[in-house]
Amino acid sequence: MYAATVDNGIEVPAIEDKYLSEEKARQMVAYYAPYKAGTIVVDPGAKFLYHLQGDNTAMRYVIAVGAAGYGFSGEARIPFQRDWPYWTPTQNMIKRDPETYGPVRAGLEGGLENPLGARALYLFKGGRDTLYRIHGTPSPWTVGHATSSGCIRMFNQDVMYLADQVPNGTKVVVLTKDQANRWTSPDNLTGAPIPEISAETSPEGSTG
Repeated sequence: MYAATVDNGIEVPAIEDKYLSEEKARQMVAYYAPYKAGTIVVDPGAKFLYHLQGDNTAMRYVIAVGAAGYGFSGEARIPFQRDWPYWTPTQNMIKRDPETYGPVRAGLEGGLENPLGARALYLFKGGRDTLYRIHGTPSPWTVGHATSSGCIRMFNQDVMYLADQVPNGTKVVVLTKDQANRWTSPDNLTGAPIPEISAETSPEGSTG
C-alpha cells in the first residue's frame, strides 16, 4: 500500500517502515457513525479519518492534525478535489517566519515539496469555502501527530487512495476534540451535538 509509485508524472517515494505501524496502516474497522456509506468522518482528537463503507464498517486512515484542524467541527461537502494542488502561504505565516515563507509568498506549484501533497479535498459549507482541507504531505513523519500548521494531513499514498473513492459532493463530518473516539464501539454512540462549521476562520497554509 505504501510502495513508491508514479502519479501524474511525479515519482512518489515509498513511506519508510520507520513511519509505519500496524495501527497507522489504512485498514477496515468497525465504526458505528449514523451516516450513510460514502460519508467521511474526521476525528481530529483521535487523529483518524473514517470513510464509511456501510454495515457499521469504515476504512480508517491515520492523520496529522495542524492547529487549524482543531478549529473546525460540523458538516460540510467536498465540491471538488485537486491533484498536486497549488499552495500559497498565508500573510500570518509570512509575517511570523519571513525567512521560510517570504521566498514562496507567490505560492508553490504542485510537487513533492508542496505542503498540500499529492491531493487536496476542499470543504465547503453553504456554498462558501471553509478553507479546511484534507490533503497529503511531503512530511510523512508528521502523520499520527499534532503539527503547527495546516489542517488534516495524510500519507500521500493514503490521500491518493481516498481521493479515488470520493466523488464530488461527498459529505464530511468533523468531530470536536471532546468527541474523540465517538462511534468506535456500540457503547460509545452518544455525545454532545456537533456544532456547525464556521467559514470565517482561515486555516494557515491551506490555500490551494
